[in-house]
Amino acid sequence: MSGYPAILLRAEQKPLEHRSFSPAVIGSLVKAGYPVSVERSSTDPDFKRIFDDDEYEAAGAKLVPAGGWPTATPGTLVLGLKEIPEEDFALTNDHISFAHCYKNQGGWEKVLGRFPRGGSVLYDLEFLVDEQGRRVSAFGYHAGFTGAALGAKALAWQLAHPAAAAAAQKLPSVASFTDGRGYYRNEDELVEQIRGDVAAAEKALGRKPTAMVLGALGRCGKGACDLFVKAGIPEANITRWDLAETKGRDGPYEEIAQHDIFLNAVRSPSPAPFPPSVYRIEPSHPHFSPTST
Repeated sequence: MSGYPAILLRAEQKPLEHRSFSPAVIGSLVKAGYPVSVERSSTDPDFKRIFDDDEYEAAGAKLVPAGGWPTATPGTLVLGLKEIPEEDFALTNDHISFAHCYKNQGGWEKVLGRFPRGGSVLYDLEFLVDEQGRRVSAFGYHAGFTGAALGAKALAWQLAHPAAAAAAQKLPSVASFTDGRGYYRNEDELVEQIRGDVAAAEKALGRKPTAMVLGALGRCGKGACDLFVKAGIPEANITRWDLAETKGRDGPYEEIAQHDIFLNAVRSPSPAPFPPSVYRIEPSHPHFSPTST
């Protein structure tokens, strides 16, 4: 019998959340001696996990029905990626996840209150650090990478559909670009498609697109800049701003409107320091363009 606590990887219950801990990670836990069970993935396209169930089984985990984590055996560590549904019952098992509670997000009191009521503990991955106090589970880089990809795709779509863009119609869902899956299977697949989007934008504009990243030296900003480069936007067309460019200078910044794509990689206080006019460029603006994203 293992001396380690049992771990249950729950099926994610957040709409459009296809990510999860990978079979490789689960396999490493099994090899270390942890008994690991994995809830089966939902078959609903809005909740389907990016990894197949049999990959977890091959890694040594036991597959169990989805949705059973609230009544898991006492002492089981419930592992998940994103937050659990906002319900009221007390949580009797310890949880490991990104709970999104410690920056005063809406409803944080109710979420955190469920743990002491059930005598359990939340191990929030956002605050997991190593011996040197450095975060070990930061998603910032990939958030910026993905956000930049979305910006490039939105630019190409707006150029190809000017009437829809002028009417402020939303970009179609990811499923429409991924054969109905709702996610890209890997980074290469995403980058290849975004390179095509950048090429299409270049053809429509008659020049290479331009991009501006605010907070370019942080994790999120670095991810955004890397995507733009991999997608084919020249370094000379990427404006990288950080503290040195904004210190002592209040916005709004006219330079934002001079670029085709703008990505804000700064964690803004509430309310954000950027007036709404920055995000909506009126036709009378000297740098108005229907391609500003």
